[in-house]
Amino acid sequence: MRAVFVLSCLVVALSQAGVAQRRNIDRQIRENQSRLDSIRAERDSLAAERQRLLGRARSISEEIRNLNRQQTSTRGIVNELDRQLGSLNSELDTLTLELILVEDAMAEKQAVLERRAVAIHKRGPLWAFEVLLAAESFGDLLSRYKYLYMASQQDRSLVNEITTLRNRIRANRRDLVLVQDQLTTQRSERNRELDRYASLERQRQRALSATRQSEERAAARMVTLEADAERLDQTIAALVAARGSGTARLPAATLGEEDIGRLPWPVEGSLVYRFGQQPFRDRTTITRDGIGIRAPVGTPVKAVRAGIVAQVGPLGTFGQVVILDHGSGYWTLYTQLSEVRAVRGSVVAEGETIGLSGGGNTEEGPHVGFQIRQVLPGVRTIPLDPLNWLRRR
Repeated sequence: MRAVFVLSCLVVALSQAGVAQRRNIDRQIRENQSRLDSIRAERDSLAAERQRLLGRARSISEEIRNLNRQQTSTRGIVNELDRQLGSLNSELDTLTLELILVEDAMAEKQAVLERRAVAIHKRGPLWAFEVLLAAESFGDLLSRYKYLYMASQQDRSLVNEITTLRNRIRANRRDLVLVQDQLTTQRSERNRELDRYASLERQRQRALSATRQSEERAAARMVTLEADAERLDQTIAALVAARGSGTARLPAATLGEEDIGRLPWPVEGSLVYRFGQQPFRDRTTITRDGIGIRAPVGTPVKAVRAGIVAQVGPLGTFGQVVILDHGSGYWTLYTQLSEVRAVRGSVVAEGETIGLSGGGNTEEGPHVGFQIRQVLPGVRTIPLDPLNWLRRR
């Protein structure tokens, strides 16, 4: 009996131990499954994050291309506004000249009319009758009447001319006001587009810094040109940063948007290439930041406006370069010179010879490169189409 009791206790103890062991195993299974689920969840989260990052990289790449297209469009808008401002400036000059001529004609006619009025007043109101009554014959009477009739017609014509001139003056002044208002509107629009360009450039820089995706390498034959263009940008940026350290000073800005369409050409000649994307060798394209003007080697190159000589000397494929600072953020660049006659830090006058043309060893042949740059806040420079700024030929 005692043995049976002991055996029963042993069975119960073993049963309880088995239950406890099964509970421990179940707990371990649940814990293991929980850890496994946690690891899988982390893995899935990392995979989703990777896909999200890959998608973000692609979207940034697209954003950069979109921003580049927007910048190109904005630059096109700015240069189109420059062209329109040049046209409006020319129209304003024409209207101003016409108004001056009409006012001079008006003053002349007014003086004649005043002399006639004085003469008529001195003769008195009965003078016409006196002339007619003093006739000695019928023929003499007809001649006197014809004379008085022609005099009255001339006086009436003079009054009509003065009235017409007054109307023209009013119309010209009204047109002047309209053109001036349009100029103000266009200049405001241009400033808004420049602000937009600067904003797009800052967005582009942020997008570029947010991704490591590199752009395709340019063709080997264009690497040197792009590097020199970058060096030119850096040179201008350095000059902007160092402005004020020189000894020469300009009394006032010599170049501004009011000069659009009015600048003289640095050298006379046909165009070798234009501003913007232009065909290059082997069906490639290159972005030109200025224009090329054909000129025999040794032709004098003149400053389009007075300015401080900020930089002179060779710069890679641009050859000998002269950079002028005109104040208010505007710079002009003269490249492919065979000889430099300007001295760094000095002030040159408009039309002063700053060097001689070169470019004889370039693919384009003898020519002078001419660029106009405008410095914007947060941006190195924005290149402007010189053809919008130079006088029409």
